[in-house]
Amino acid sequence: MENTHYPINFFDLAIGNVPFGNYKVADTKYDKLKFSDTRLLLLPKTLDLVRPGGIIAFITSKGTMDKQNSSVRQYIARRAELIGAVRLPNNAFSGANTKVTADVLFFQKLESMRDLNAIDWIDLKEDENGLKYNAYFVDHPEYVVGEMVEISGPYGSELACQAAKGSDTIQNVRDVTF
Repeated sequence: MENTHYPINFFDLAIGNVPFGNYKVADTKYDKLKFSDTRLLLLPKTLDLVRPGGIIAFITSKGTMDKQNSSVRQYIARRAELIGAVRLPNNAFSGANTKVTADVLFFQKLESMRDLNAIDWIDLKEDENGLKYNAYFVDHPEYVVGEMVEISGPYGSELACQAAKGSDTIQNVRDVTF
């Protein structure tokens, strides 16, 4: 995607996996957005490449939806409707030797930009246990395939979605309906 040169509004559907590592993406058109996490520049670029009414599906780390700075979510919310999202437990990609809470996000590109009034998924919210993460998942716990908990991470405590012991993550994802 970094080196593609397709026209704006070209695709009906885009499916992607935002890199979970700390990769730099150089693209002069999108560098001006100054997002703190440069790999998230793939989301705005994809929004431009999909036609109005088109669908975007992305797998990304929980940081896209839970980052304290909501600038990426605001950018997306002005241009696309969140159709739905599923939060995967941090063991979902254990076969790839990674333990990260990930989200599968589904958007539909809007015909034109909109105001951010009454769009709650751009904000963070505290759940009943006092944990703060994206309002969408706090308001829709049925889309969290596991339980949000505080764990010890490489930089101190962090939030993670953990699967229930003995649960079947694949079946739990299949059971999610929007």
